[in-house]
Amino acid sequence: MGTKEVFQILLANGLINRVDENWVLTDHGKAMGGITKKHPRIGEYIAWNVDIKDHKMFHASNQSLLNATALSEHFGVSKFKMNPILSELGFVEKAVKGWKVTKLGESIGGKQLEYDKTGVPYVNWPESILENKRLVETMNEILGNEPEQQTETEQSNPVAFREKFEAKHRSADGHYVRSRAEMLIDNWLYMSEIVHAYERKLPIEEDVYTDFYLPVGKVYIEYWGLEDDPKYAARKQEKLRIYEKYGFNLIQLQDADIQNLDDILPKKLLKFGIQAY
Repeated sequence: MGTKEVFQILLANGLINRVDENWVLTDHGKAMGGITKKHPRIGEYIAWNVDIKDHKMFHASNQSLLNATALSEHFGVSKFKMNPILSELGFVEKAVKGWKVTKLGESIGGKQLEYDKTGVPYVNWPESILENKRLVETMNEILGNEPEQQTETEQSNPVAFREKFEAKHRSADGHYVRSRAEMLIDNWLYMSEIVHAYERKLPIEEDVYTDFYLPVGKVYIEYWGLEDDPKYAARKQEKLRIYEKYGFNLIQLQDADIQNLDDILPKKLLKFGIQAY
């Protein structure tokens, strides 16, 4: 196995990192037995116990990984759109140059790599991503394909809560929302020129919808309007658990916030690097 391939495997498995054109050990690498040594002529280098060559990460390196171009060919979209789509789902994020895998992306098998000559980061994926539920649904939406029939389980889960409250309030940008409070939030985002989606499905296997999603900053907004309803309160706690589980950026709004959106939302958005106009 070539030296470059070995370094890429160590990088992808979190044992080393690239810092100022040098390879450095991570805490995980140290725990795996890596040490830094000095050579009088070439300086510092990383050494490993000989047993590391038997680790499964080297023997699994031949498994097929797909880059963004391969994904774009599979789904039938431009190769220039694939990483932005993965970014919208929260699987990757834009670096100064290239793309970096997120915590969510790692959870579905994304491997962080970088080009040898330039050091520009990129992400490869296991073949299982081709069947990722949220990615497949998103690609169908983008391509205008008919959604697959919901299963009985999906129809009986908390998504049914949305069906109880008809989306009959029309906001300034044409979205139909389910309450006056949501209409005011939607209007505020629209008038502030902040791109947003209403009732966007979270990019996870669980069937959970957010009230509002802001692609810039990967921020989710939840308005909690029925605090006195026990079923609603239980649903709220379950959603909060999921937001925490995946480390999503979340802004929470209560009834008391709705009449003071001009004061409250800009401060909350700024914490995630979003400047409201």
